[in-house]
Amino acid sequence: MRADIKKEPFGTLPGGQEVSLYRLTNAAGMVVKITNYGAIITSIVTPDKNGEAGEVALGFEDLEGYLQKQPYFGSVVGRFANRIKNARFSINGQEYELAANKAPNHIHGGLSGFDKKVWQAEELPALNGLKLTYTSPDGEEGYPGNLETTITYSLTDDNELTIRYQATTDKATPVNLTNHSYFNLTAGKSELILDHVVQIASDAYTLVDDTQVPTGEVQQVEGTPMDFREQHVIGERIAQVPGGYDHNYIVPQADGSIKYVASVLDPESKRFMEVFTTMPGVQFYTGNALDGSVKDKHGKVFVKQCALCLETQHFPDAPNHEEFPSAILQPGETYDHTTIYKFSVKKGA
Repeated sequence: MRADIKKEPFGTLPGGQEVSLYRLTNAAGMVVKITNYGAIITSIVTPDKNGEAGEVALGFEDLEGYLQKQPYFGSVVGRFANRIKNARFSINGQEYELAANKAPNHIHGGLSGFDKKVWQAEELPALNGLKLTYTSPDGEEGYPGNLETTITYSLTDDNELTIRYQATTDKATPVNLTNHSYFNLTAGKSELILDHVVQIASDAYTLVDDTQVPTGEVQQVEGTPMDFREQHVIGERIAQVPGGYDHNYIVPQADGSIKYVASVLDPESKRFMEVFTTMPGVQFYTGNALDGSVKDKHGKVFVKQCALCLETQHFPDAPNHEEFPSAILQPGETYDHTTIYKFSVKKGA
């Protein structure tokens, strides 16, 4: 088998614009599908301990699924992933107001964020990848500056899915881009991810208020159910975490270099996923808000805690916290971050 890229129709938007799907296959047989609507990863197929290929990412088979109200499955979210308190921030003394689409806060770029845009696509055969570009105009969703954004996906023969995020602006603006894929490494063999084993290489996380916005305080994980420095089964302590896991873990000594931040193991299939990033934070989310209201065209229902997310990111509400790593992109600078999801089989685990 050799690596290749295939393009096919994926659907038509209400205004008549055609949307495409791109299938990346590597020499090992791993498959990743990406649509230029929302720069969404619709599918990730990887083998288990017996070599049986299975779907490990939540998604839909056609554009119609993504046009329903759905929880950002596989999407690139932006301009600012996660929450901004009270849907407002200030830069150089000027206040900007955003949509309070997770009242009273702003989340994932607003009412029509990057997950709902059609991106320009360019196949990159030399990388076995896909480059997606989108220009967000000054004032879109309340954000200042024209933001030129590029997402580059590439799939190596070592089953590494690399996502590189790049952006430039002509006015100072917050930028925080991530991919919101939901993973279930059982490939449908189990409806829930409570038996998945997780490790997160972090000593601390950002405390949040009752609207899930950081207070500015940093909490050490030691002695708490938030401690994943050693491997733990998700279901072992999740009942001790009100609402389930949905927290920003701090990447230690984040300096812009690529670092290992987390891993997930399905003990039955032995599928193993590792996450590496240049970002200073990673949101561990256990799909707590999935309530069965979203279905695919076959009637499959997505229930609470049927999948997990590991969203690499700047800290939530960073524009309102001087003590957090800055998420403000200045003219003349380039936002340039990389995240890698590496899939393998952990024999003997």
